[in-house]
Amino acid sequence: MSWIQDRPRLLEAAFRATQALLRPFGRRLRRGGWVERAFVAGEKLTKGPLFDCRMCGQCILHSTGMTCPMTCPKTMRNGPCGGVRPDGHCEVKPEMACVWLLAWERSKAMPTFGPEIRRVQPPLDRRLEGSAAWINHATGDAERVPAGWNS
Repeated sequence: MSWIQDRPRLLEAAFRATQALLRPFGRRLRRGGWVERAFVAGEKLTKGPLFDCRMCGQCILHSTGMTCPMTCPKTMRNGPCGGVRPDGHCEVKPEMACVWLLAWERSKAMPTFGPEIRRVQPPLDRRLEGSAAWINHATGDAERVPAGWNS
């Protein structure tokens, strides 16, 4: 399904529309319970096939050219690692295009969130794995950084 990822401007518009739709419900969205289970199911059904989503709970697709950084074999949230082959493929999986090269190229087509590719991302909070990223963003859990980490 990379054909849809190759249309980051369209995906950015869909992301912004989803943000706007969920904003009024922000205070009502909470982790746990049937609402989160429904969101988790929805994210698995949509982001799974579209982005090979790993359900990290801290989705930063909008900051990485609509390319999931967790699909990098090194699961690097800040990249590239420096192990990119001359042909643009991954040093760990030579048959795979470098996730971060794709993210960089795709982010150029995103007028609103494209510049966020330069932002240093905080470490992944593994406690959020398997939870709904949209709810974590609404509650602020996705943006909280672990104690001791300075951006």
